[in-house]
Amino acid sequence: MTNRLLLAAWTALLPLSAGAAAPAPAPGPAPAVAPARAIVPAAAAEAHPNLAALAGRYVFEDKVPGLVFAAGARGEPAEFVAAGRIAADPQAPPADADSLWRIYSMTKPITGIAAMMLVEQGKLRLDQPVSDFIPAFAGMKVLTDPDKSLAARPAARAITIRHLLTHTAGLGYHFVTTGPLLREYERLGILPAAVGPAVEPKMRAARPESLEAFANRVATLPLIADPGTRWSYSIGLDVLARVIEVASGMPFDQYLRTRIFDPLDMRATGFTVPAGAAGRLATNYTYLGEIRVPIDPRATSVFLKPPSFPYGGAGLVSSARDYDRFLQMLLNGGTLDGKRLLKPETVRLAMSDLLPPGVRFTGAPGMAGALGLEGKPPALGFGAGGMVLLEGVPGGLGKGSFGWAGAAGTLAFVDPARGVRLTVMANYMPPAKWPLGTDALRALYADAAR
Repeated sequence: MTNRLLLAAWTALLPLSAGAAAPAPAPGPAPAVAPARAIVPAAAAEAHPNLAALAGRYVFEDKVPGLVFAAGARGEPAEFVAAGRIAADPQAPPADADSLWRIYSMTKPITGIAAMMLVEQGKLRLDQPVSDFIPAFAGMKVLTDPDKSLAARPAARAITIRHLLTHTAGLGYHFVTTGPLLREYERLGILPAAVGPAVEPKMRAARPESLEAFANRVATLPLIADPGTRWSYSIGLDVLARVIEVASGMPFDQYLRTRIFDPLDMRATGFTVPAGAAGRLATNYTYLGEIRVPIDPRATSVFLKPPSFPYGGAGLVSSARDYDRFLQMLLNGGTLDGKRLLKPETVRLAMSDLLPPGVRFTGAPGMAGALGLEGKPPALGFGAGGMVLLEGVPGGLGKGSFGWAGAAGTLAFVDPARGVRLTVMANYMPPAKWPLGTDALRALYADAAR
């Protein structure tokens, strides 16, 4: 069981999944207890009838035990649509705006914005070599025969901050890397994510014990491509977290707390769920075939204990209320409730296409379908830890929309052109099991069109 859970979890740690969304099962009788768990607040149902109907349907059909949407317009507070409970057991609390969810790769835009704050302050430059902050990254090498060996040649250029932000550094990820390099990732514990109690002891035993040690260990491995030549989903944002530590002079988690979370009043967001908030943490589920099983039960969750180190790419737990405040700050051009975190021009830069010249991003596998971009997808770019739409979608996301998704069913986007934002919170793996992102975005824009 441990190996099967590990495989399922790591396969799911793409922002959506390595494949297209699985087809929904044939309609059948709803579980007898489902109607009682599908209640949606009346105010939310009036403000966002399509989102409310969607939330109720997903719970009624037992696709998820519970979920929360946060939707808002520029300059306005969010409306929260919640249905169901934070776990399948009937004693679990109802899902609400303050329930806690594993946001996995939705951590990446937060890390990206943290780096852009340092760019604004002149402590980082987008095209500055990473080796200025982590000397071990000087003299990187690139694999010459990745299927057979670790043989490598000198890299054509240095890895830069831009490369880390946009997944163009030539780094890999445990679940997309193959061959001998994958075995080295496993041996050296390049596993920057918490999954569940069945696999965490094995993963923790191999991991470095600090962000500094992690980054230095990554620097000993060859790259899969020359920096700045190819988009490859990666641990780049985890390495960037160490750069942030060095450039800011404070631990990464402390930097996020003092520079982003506290100013935005994101009190529920962090790398560890404190004991006093444990009752609000959802259970995370995975699918073994058509069977839904808890991979990280809420009562014994790995997020109740500190991680090996703060994972800048996939480590945070947050609530719909908290993440919406982060999105609201971006939609407002860097300010919220009278507190300015970034200049408007820095926000625009962060949410613009930062890819190196000649590099294209066509979407992570499964991403287009999960975001309602089926058919001919729009031109895409990549910004500070998140995807950027370079052209709008009729009736959907507008040009300049920015955001990303998480491995356990979460999603968040801001649409500056149309002045709206959306956060989706649910916890199940793989997220492409259900087309929740597609459905939620369609519902959001249908409500906006009213």
